[in-house]
Amino acid sequence: MKPEELKKLDAYFKRTFNPSMSVKARPRKDDSAEVYVGDEFLGVVFKDEEDGDLSYNFSMAILDVDL
Repeated sequence: MKPEELKKLDAYFKRTFNPSMSVKARPRKDDSAEVYVGDEFLGVVFKDEEDGDLSYNFSMAILDVDL
């Protein structure tokens, strides 16, 4: 993802969910970014460009041991 996309997503996650959330570029991947709460990895947000429409999909796994 481009730096301006990361900034927009970062601002969205902070505003919508939690100010301590951050969006960071993934090494060797340009179609997605990592989402953190503080230093803890939370999930991945994927860029989806389909049929001329742009959207972002957030994916978060919840482990049984975390419940």
